[in-house]
Order: sequence, then C-alpha cells, then structure tokens
Amino acid sequence: MKEVVFPAASQGEQDEEGAPLVTPATEQEITEGGGAPCKDGAAAAPVPARAGRTLSSLGAVLRMRGVGSVMAGLVLLALLLGARRWIDLDASSLLGSKVNIGAGERRRHHRGNTTAPLVPIPFTCGNKTSRQPPKCPGTPAPPPSMTLAVPDDPAASCPDYFRYIHDDLRPWRGAGITREVVERARPHAFFRLVVVDGRAYVETYRRAYQIRDVFTQWGILQLIRRYPGRLPDLDLMFACDDPGQVRAADFPKPSEAPPVFRYCKDGSTLDIVFPDWSFWGWPEVGIRPWTQMLEEVRQENERVRWPERQPYAFWKGNPEGYRIRHKLLRCNVSNGKEWNARIFTQNWHHAIKNGFKDSRIPKQCVYRYKVYVEGNAWSVSEKYIMACDSPVLFITTPFQDILSRGLVAGKHYWPINREHVCKSIKFAVDWGNKHPEQAQLMGEQGSRFVREEMSMDYIYDYMLHLLTEYAKLLRYKPTVPEKAVEICTESIACPAQGLHRECMMDSMERHVVGFNPCTLPPPFTKEEAKEIADREAEVLRKVEKMEG
Repeated sequence: MKEVVFPAASQGEQDEEGAPLVTPATEQEITEGGGAPCKDGAAAAPVPARAGRTLSSLGAVLRMRGVGSVMAGLVLLALLLGARRWIDLDASSLLGSKVNIGAGERRRHHRGNTTAPLVPIPFTCGNKTSRQPPKCPGTPAPPPSMTLAVPDDPAASCPDYFRYIHDDLRPWRGAGITREVVERARPHAFFRLVVVDGRAYVETYRRAYQIRDVFTQWGILQLIRRYPGRLPDLDLMFACDDPGQVRAADFPKPSEAPPVFRYCKDGSTLDIVFPDWSFWGWPEVGIRPWTQMLEEVRQENERVRWPERQPYAFWKGNPEGYRIRHKLLRCNVSNGKEWNARIFTQNWHHAIKNGFKDSRIPKQCVYRYKVYVEGNAWSVSEKYIMACDSPVLFITTPFQDILSRGLVAGKHYWPINREHVCKSIKFAVDWGNKHPEQAQLMGEQGSRFVREEMSMDYIYDYMLHLLTEYAKLLRYKPTVPEKAVEICTESIACPAQGLHRECMMDSMERHVVGFNPCTLPPPFTKEEAKEIADREAEVLRKVEKMEG
C-alpha cells in the first residue's frame, strides 16, 4: 500500500495569538445570523465511557461526543488514513469488519409513497375584532390509514440518532417517573406542559428569552395536528435557558433526578434532548422556519458553486463571554500570518436596523469552508452552517443536540482541535484546497444529512417517539394543573403579529399525514458499544499523529 502524504504544518509555527481584525459585539450570543446557545445536560448510557471535561487533545474531545462520534471516528479513519472512497487507498486492514454507522447508509426514505388522501385540518381565528384569543377546537380523529403500521419494513426505520432517546430516558427506565419527581424539576423549568386526551395545557413559571418557549410549544401543537390521536397523556417540565443544572453527580440514584427537557446536553448533566425552537422560525433575528431556510440555502448553493467560493474558512457571530470564540478571533490574518480564516463579529444593532440584509444565512454560503463553534453551550447556528454544501470545520465540543449526535466526522464535517484552533483550521483548509474533490464531497454529504435526516418529517417523528417513550415511564395519570391554560394553534397564532405570525403560518401543519412515523430503532447494545470503543481508540491515535 502506498503511503499518503498529507500537508503538514511547518516547523516552528508561531503561536495562534494575534490581533483580530474585528470589533467584538456585546449583544446576546447569536451566531451565523441566527445561532444561539442552549442547555447542557446528559444521561448515562451503555456507550463507550466519555472522557472528562478536560479537552487536552483532539482524542479527548472526540471521546466526549459518545457513540455518535465513535461511529464518526470510523469514517474519519477512512478519510484520513486512506479509504478508497476518499483518497484512492484501501483501508480495510485498518477498519476490519464492517460496522453499522447509520441508518441513512442503508435506508430509503419512508415518505412520499403513500396514496392515502390528505385530511385537512381546520384553522380559523373567528371574530377578528375580538381581543380575546379564540377557543381551542377539538382535535380531528386520526384517519384509518394511520392505523396501518408496517413495523417489518426496514425502510421505515428512523435514523440512528433516534437511538439516543433510549439513553436520555435510561435514568428512569427501571423505577419510572412519579408526580413528585416531575414536580422536583420546577425550579429548573420555564413551563410545564400537560397533554390530556390530545389537548395541550401549559403552566408558565417564567418567560424565556425572546420566543424560545412559545415556539417550542408551537412545535408540539403542530405535532398534535400532524399525528392526531397519537400523542399519549403526558406531564413534563421544559427549561429554555443556559446552561443545564441537573448534575448527575448530585444524584447517586439517577431515578431521583428531575426529568428536565432541554435543547442540548453534555456528559455531566441529565437533561432530555428536544429539538430547538428555531425549527419553526426565529423571527427576532429574521430566520424563517427550517423548511423555508433550507430552500433559500439550496438556491444560494446553486448560484455559487463550491469551486467558485472563496478558499477560506468563514465564521460570523458574537464572541463576547465565550473563551473558545475569542480563540477563534485570533485566526484572522495577523502579524503577517495567514491562518486561512475569515472571522467576523456580528453587530446586531446594525443588523436589526438594516433588516438583517448583511446577516442573511444563505448569503454566507460564499466560502469553501464554514466554522462551527459553541457559545455558552450548543449553538443554533449548527444546522444552518451545515446546509451550505461547504465542509464544516467543527470545533469539537462536549455539547450534544439531536443533530450533532448523528454527524459522522470525516464524512459530514472535519474536526478542529480546540486546543490549537488556528493551526487546526489552517491544516484543514490547506488539505481541502489540495484535495478539492474530497473536500467538496464532505460538504455535500454534510448538507445532505441536514436536508434529509433532519427534515421536518424526522423532527416530528423524533418528538413523537421521545414523548411517547417518556409517557410510558409515568407512574401516574396526568391531570391538568390548576393554574394551567389550554393552548392550541389558534390561541397562539391568531394574536401573533408581524414576522411572528408569518413564521407560524409558514410552519403550520395543515393536513393530517397519511403515513406512519418511522420505526424507533433499539438502544445500542453492549457489544456495539465495545466494538465502537475499540475502533475509536485506533482512530484517535492516528488523528493525533496527523495533527502533530
């Protein structure tokens, strides 16, 4: 086997220090024209043991990402060490037997082949002169087609990242969840959501930043419209702030920990990961619902093809208060040193005044490489960055959301060592520019993942499976809290105005779907976890050697 020669960093490279060419912003953390931090949290899982919080090497960082990253490592090994698919070499001796790295590799889409008639869902705001929100109508009965399950059809399997639903709920799998345990989560929660007989009720404890709480509730209401009669009675607490506070170390008996739903987690907390609010839009920063944003980005990708893009790594956002982002600022050209990066801060006062014309996400798809970096925790910008058909230089992070758990390093993104960010970015850009076909393929595969595996079909299916599995653990019959109020599509959308109303109307489910949700795959087995962990160890050694 001939040896692959990778571009190496020159000896005696100067430190990453250098005056950034940008002015720090002070506004709320939002990246890439619409990224924001989330929660951190985590649950024990039968996956390879994660490293501690110290991120002293690329290996340690990748290990913190759990099974998803371990699986990712197998493909990264193929990319960096010589798989035929990437650099014309055979790495079978390194990979050994084939490992299942994701349902997307073997599964056709389970949508679009139904002949069931569409069942429209009524929507009306009634008397437009009334200041009172309209009364919530009844939920339509599910059509007969929805009772025709096809569990034996392998095409109906959900993507592998759905398997983390089992991991998130594992702390309560044995003992179950009592009302007392749920109410123990109240100090962390922004609202309590109860579903009884297909109708939703909310008790608000405090308002979230901007519309995080409202659009999260909106998403659940659309789930109920989409799959009427499918959502069981449930009672949950939802936190919309940063960071997570339910620490695993505080609960030697995990089942006594309060179950708190959040948008992301890390290895030290016990939060339950849920899709973030921006899938239904983020009007405060001019971001449309996810389906519309994907179409806008697709058009921009067609307009500026990857070879025609600027051959640098791009990031734009707010660095204030985040050490890792200040490290990224140093990667601009400074003291005559070219790090192959173009890093900008976002001035949100100016952006709001000019209608976000200079901050539109699609217009940022003009660079060959996009950088993803965490903020206070995970950042909403992740999915928008991934959609540009440009390889994403992913600064490794301990935070997990539903998207990052499905990503495969070396296939969907290039991992960047957070301990020497600028050097790692320069190496990645140099490699990509010298291997344009492989780099372009990585960008396309990352974008294909967010378009297909993160389509709204799957987002709703993830929500349905998560809430259904959670409801199975309740050891009591949910009842409507005394101070809760009923919410429905009409009660939220009809009083809304401006872009808030537009986002809701654009993301509203108008028909009952005529097909079944995908089938939830089983948890990771101990054998899978061991095999993945063994292979990860070899991958990490090779990656660290390459980084030098």
